[in-house]
Amino acid sequence: MPHPIMYSEDDPVLIRLRTIALAFPDATEKIAHGRPTFRGGKMFGMYGGGVKGGPQFEQSLLFKVEQTERVALEQDSRFFYPAYVGPYGWMGIDLSARPDWTEVAELLDASYRSVATKKLIARLDAGERPAELT
Repeated sequence: MPHPIMYSEDDPVLIRLRTIALAFPDATEKIAHGRPTFRGGKMFGMYGGGVKGGPQFEQSLLFKVEQTERVALEQDSRFFYPAYVGPYGWMGIDLSARPDWTEVAELLDASYRSVATKKLIARLDAGERPAELT
């Protein structure tokens, strides 16, 4: 049985996030578990999520984060450990209150680099990147 769709195509936050995420080399979008996911081979971002047994953040970004960065992000109330993927190196950021899009692009950049091939990272470093990172 397929998952229900848990987002709206006309959501302005998703539209902006999609523009950033799909600007990475060979990035694609795939609907998984009822939500948009962004992939550079492997998944590097997901739109929407929540805390297991806790609040849902419909306008949020789930992203991969290095352990060294996790401690700093934990201090900021916008960040949360998402259900199911949190134990596997993922965090989420609530985007419902006027997000800093440069920060969002930087989080996606680090997440993308954690899953992309060396060839894709070389293209990224050569300038094939979202406008928010230039």
